[in-house]
Amino acid sequence: MRAYAKKLGEDEEKFGITGLLHDFDYEKYPTPAEHPFVGNKIMREKGYPEDVLRAILSHADYSGVKRETPMEKALYACDELSGLITAAALVKPTKAVADVDAKSIRKKMKDKAFARSVNRDDIVNGAADLGEDLDEHITFCIEAMKGVARELGLEGVSVAQS
Repeated sequence: MRAYAKKLGEDEEKFGITGLLHDFDYEKYPTPAEHPFVGNKIMREKGYPEDVLRAILSHADYSGVKRETPMEKALYACDELSGLITAAALVKPTKAVADVDAKSIRKKMKDKAFARSVNRDDIVNGAADLGEDLDEHITFCIEAMKGVARELGLEGVSVAQS
């Protein structure tokens, strides 16, 4: 999210916080009736800005909140894709995002059994809503994740040579 904020000339801190917090309620409230509505209510009570709350609501198609702002569109575009990139990195022997590329992600997108809960349509539609070519969007997100690989736990491990 921070990388897209920088690319779009937007507030990196706000995009970053929104990306970090948008699913904080999902584990406890995973149903469409609850997520992201419960989390949004909690955040509203804590005084989070309206544009952050709206972006979080808009990342769920079923919320009825249309994505209009760059932050809303970026959150939607990066949400499912970052999960797929993470899953693809974790099945690599090195467990490193550095070993993932757009071609391998496109291949994983076709394998419906891989990371089955990741909505491939959201990835495709998210890139389109941002006005980005899908392969360029995937590459951009991989590069952004490489820049924070350590923080994401995707820096990798040494693979012993036999």
